[in-house]
Parts: sequence; structure tokens; C-alpha cells
Amino acid sequence: MSADSTPLQSSAVINEAVQTLRDGGLVAFPTETVYGLGADAKNPEAIKKIFTTKGRPSNHPLIVHLAAPDKFDQAQIDWVALLAPWARDLSEEALRLINAFWPGPLTLVFKKDKNVLNELTGGQDTVAIRAPAHPIAQELLRKFKGGVVAPSANRFGKVSPTSAADVRSEFEGMLDLMVLDGGDCEVGIESTIIDLSSGDKAVLLRPGAITPSEIFARTGVKVYQVGELQDNLEGHGAKEDLPRVSGSLKAHYAPTTPLRLYASGRVLDALSEYPDTKSQVAVVVWDSESSLVLEDHPSIDAEEIIVSSDPNTFASRLYRTLRDLDQQGWDLILFPEPPAGENWDGVRDRLQRACFGSGPSSSSHASN
Repeated sequence: MSADSTPLQSSAVINEAVQTLRDGGLVAFPTETVYGLGADAKNPEAIKKIFTTKGRPSNHPLIVHLAAPDKFDQAQIDWVALLAPWARDLSEEALRLINAFWPGPLTLVFKKDKNVLNELTGGQDTVAIRAPAHPIAQELLRKFKGGVVAPSANRFGKVSPTSAADVRSEFEGMLDLMVLDGGDCEVGIESTIIDLSSGDKAVLLRPGAITPSEIFARTGVKVYQVGELQDNLEGHGAKEDLPRVSGSLKAHYAPTTPLRLYASGRVLDALSEYPDTKSQVAVVVWDSESSLVLEDHPSIDAEEIIVSSDPNTFASRLYRTLRDLDQQGWDLILFPEPPAGENWDGVRDRLQRACFGSGPSSSSHASN
């Protein structure tokens, strides 16, 4: 999406949003990943409002969003000063990651400053921080002159919103919710989360558009997978020691329609496992694959939905596709399993959690 197709929000609207945040209200705003539901990160009452509005468990931590001031003649932004009220122990590696990828879809987890509210950290001694790249998010944060916590602007556990219309339909009853419209989100899935809080190793806690090999190529910082840590460090850095972060619950990003993944070429197996053969099924297929043989199942009303086999394009439209299919009244949605490789890890992670949480009863196990 080019910048000129973004509906520009006037300064007056942004100023109103800033005032809303200062008054302890919530503002939904666009980022390059998904739309966020924002509140003043230093206001405990406003933060509680996020949890009740979303129906989110209060021990589930939030991400603090910061913006650099306008850099008129600065060659490099002084992130150390900006992070000082929030994080401590900024390592040299942390600064390399920040200078390479901020603003952008990369969240970093640090040991928190003592003044950071427990309400936003889920009671942990760590804080997650990112600098969003969307121009409207940046303008809002610059004018607000502070940190804004902003989980995705949707009901907890459901499909994340990638347009202002998604946010409005998600919170229909909340007439007082201010929504800044910044067009469709470009990245389309939530940020990559890297834990730097242990001090000695960077650990991937949530995959996203920025991959470990891209981080290594641009900064020389090696990012470890959680599994690698357990193999290397018996007793140290085990999963229990890692911070809890956004989007790490087993059921998340989930449509109300049952969602299943099928292995390449195995769509008929997936259909036959589904009990009701009179079903209307939406079968999502790669644009690179020819039409599937669905005639073998005459009792199933199946329709193909073509999606891009490019990982970035697929990611940018994943939630849009899930949301649209969810509203069309299918009995089942079948998605192809994403190919192997870390370029697909982010969408594979989202799809697996969406499958686990999907179906009409998903509210009952969204708490796992």
C-alpha cells in the first residue's frame, strides 16, 4: 500500500485523540502490523479499561508503543534517552536491533524500570516495547509525548483487525471509542517479539515479518529459538523462565467458524475427517496450485478461495481473509499448511493458534 492511499487524519483529529488518551480514554489507531487499542501507559485506570473492553485476562502483558521525536538534523535517534523511563540494562545488541529495525514490526522485551506499572507487564519484571512505523501512529505518539499500550483492537482471542472498519464492527456497542483511520495495515500480522531481558541471549518469543536470519544479516545478532535454549542450557533459560508475551496463548486470532489446516494435496482427507458431509466448506488454495478435485464429494458444497503464495502478501491479507470468510456463514474453513521456512513461521504460528481457538465454543477455551 503506497503512502498516498492512506486516508490522512487531520491534525485536529490527532489532537483530539491525544486529548482522549490524556483524559484516560481509549483510542484505536493503525500500525503497520494490525490496529491497536491504545491507552496511556502511565494510567492504571486506562489500562484496566483495555482489559475490560477486550475481555483480556489481566495477567496477559501489553506492549508499550513509543515514537522518536521528529528528527530534523539528527543522523541517529537517541533511543537510549527515549527508553530510559521504561527499560533498564540496554545492551549493545539491543541498540543494534533498535537502530536496524525501529520504527518497524519488532518488539523487544527488557527488564523494566521500577516505575513501569504492573498493570501493563502482567506483574512481571519485564516490559515489551516497540516503535510502530505507521505515520498516523507516529504522529499520535509524538504529540502524546509518552508511551501508549496497545494490544490489537479486537475482542480477546478473536481475529485481529487490519482496517478501521474491522475495529468498528468489533466494538459496535462502544459509541465513545475513537478510531483513527489509516487504511489497511501493510504487514498484517503482529510484530516479531524478541526477549533481551536475560542479558546474554536474544530469544524469539513470537515470530513475525522480521525473521531471525534477517536480524542476523543486518545486525550480526543471533536469535535463538525457545527449543534451542532448552537443548543448550540444561536448567537455564527453560521455557518457564521466559517472559509471557502478547499472542502466546494456545488459542488466539480465532474465527467463530471452525478452521482446519490441510497438508499439501490432502484436502479430501481433511474434508472426510469433518463429520457433516452436507457442509458448506470454504477451501483456501494457493494461487500457484491448480484447481482441486472436489467433485469426489458431491454432497459437500465447497468453494475455492485463492490466496497468494508469497509469504508477505499472504500475511498482509491473512486476517482480512479469515474475517471475511467468518462472516460468510461457512460450516468449515480449510487453509493450506504454510510451507516450511522461517518466512512462513509468523503466519503458521497465527494459523495454528486460530485453528485451536476456532469454532463457536471458542470463548470457553480462550482462557487456556
